[in-house]
Amino acid sequence: MESTSNAAKTHGLWNKGKLVGQKSPLRLKEIWAIRVRLQLAKRIRELAIFNLAIDSKLRGCDLVKLRVNDVCHGDRVSARAIVMQQKTHRPVQFEITEGTREIVSSWIRKAGLGAADYLFPSRQHDSPHLSTRQYARMVGSWVERIGLDPAAYGTHTMRRTKPTLIYRWTKNLRAVQLLLGHTKLESTVRYLGIEVDDALEMAEQTEV
Repeated sequence: MESTSNAAKTHGLWNKGKLVGQKSPLRLKEIWAIRVRLQLAKRIRELAIFNLAIDSKLRGCDLVKLRVNDVCHGDRVSARAIVMQQKTHRPVQFEITEGTREIVSSWIRKAGLGAADYLFPSRQHDSPHLSTRQYARMVGSWVERIGLDPAAYGTHTMRRTKPTLIYRWTKNLRAVQLLLGHTKLESTVRYLGIEVDDALEMAEQTEV
């Protein structure tokens, strides 16, 4: 049987030329840079996806399967929503900020969506809703438009962005754990990579 090292030489490493590990979160100025470009291009659907991805902190598999009635109460987008996570089978609650509510409402009206419809229907016939692959391509195009390397960012960028900002502003790890729907605090620490970030920050502030 061919050894792993020999197989790697024969077939090539799966991660050759790729960045491996956690995908980078967006910084505040990068969030607004993407928003402005989507607004100027009048990409209502993409802006609704972008804003809701940031607010909801959902995994891509959960975001693409949202239905209108998951985020709406009657004909109005709610300030808060709760969904069951596909990975953990546990509910998670999230806020929907005013700007996101406005653009999601505009998208629902523009697309003529009903309460039971998927919030982001697929434009391809093989799926009733936006696929995670399509969503990943969107994220890549968003970051590339503002001059970032798409290889360093992905759908988990969207999930990590707001929790990372909240932690940096508040240092409240328990709050971030609840927002992400993690059962263990250790999972949140690893997910955000905050121990490394905090250590580097302290080192930068220490002159010797």
